[in-house]
Amino acid sequence: MDEHELSAGGTRARIRAQGAELVSFADAAGLEHIWGAGPAWPRHAPALFPIVGRLKDDALLHEGERFPMTQHGFARDSLFEWVERAPNACRLALSDSATTRAQYPFAFRLEISYRLSARTLIQRFDVRNVGEAVLPASIGAHPAFNWPLRPELAKEDYALFFAKEETAPVRRLEGGLLLRETFPTPVEGRVLRLRDELFADDALILDHVASRSVKYVAPDGSGLDIAWDGLPELGLWSKPGANFLCVEPWGGYASPVDFEGPFEEKPGLSLIPPGATRSAVIRMQMI
Repeated sequence: MDEHELSAGGTRARIRAQGAELVSFADAAGLEHIWGAGPAWPRHAPALFPIVGRLKDDALLHEGERFPMTQHGFARDSLFEWVERAPNACRLALSDSATTRAQYPFAFRLEISYRLSARTLIQRFDVRNVGEAVLPASIGAHPAFNWPLRPELAKEDYALFFAKEETAPVRRLEGGLLLRETFPTPVEGRVLRLRDELFADDALILDHVASRSVKYVAPDGSGLDIAWDGLPELGLWSKPGANFLCVEPWGGYASPVDFEGPFEEKPGLSLIPPGATRSAVIRMQMI
């Protein structure tokens, strides 16, 4: 695999050209925070573009034509080019091509960059509209963290502590599509006690999340502080019995189960004007 390793203050991270995917984030003692892409789910931290979630019938409708596109889009399976490779930073890019236009008939340039300092990794997404028409797109992150982070602890020892109280109802999926109804949030004030049963019905979707950061921690406060900007939704997901937890800042979500319209009218999209760029940032800090 074509990979680049970042190093700063004993902290290390590895990024892969395939999907511009983060595949490792370890502290100076070697404690790995990123899921190892095991049999339960064969990915680490894929980038989601140009959709988050599924489209109905796995197809994009544009100007009366249907374009096949699978869940979360094609970026996670695409080979990015290296734009910058430095000891503590890197930047990768993906541009439209004949392959992407067969699924997504729009001109774009997606850049994903990483910058590492001691115990902190910053990931940035920049989606630029290089075409002459409005660019409808979603961008999202899908990092899977080891759960538990420290192998001597139980999964149930961990919790999420949100920066603000999260009282809004949550959304759920059916067949990968967004249900119209809402459900009472399992977050108690600012705290979500983690347990497998939360994910028995697929992901938890906080489409009105108040916070822009959350701490994923053990009882002693050790773990990760995850913050984001430019991504208004949050997905939480695992597979019951698997040892990973996905904390996913999103700028979009799956198609509603009853949505039949053209792609440009799909809820949750950004409509980027020609020449403009939409950016988002995620910070992962070991605590």
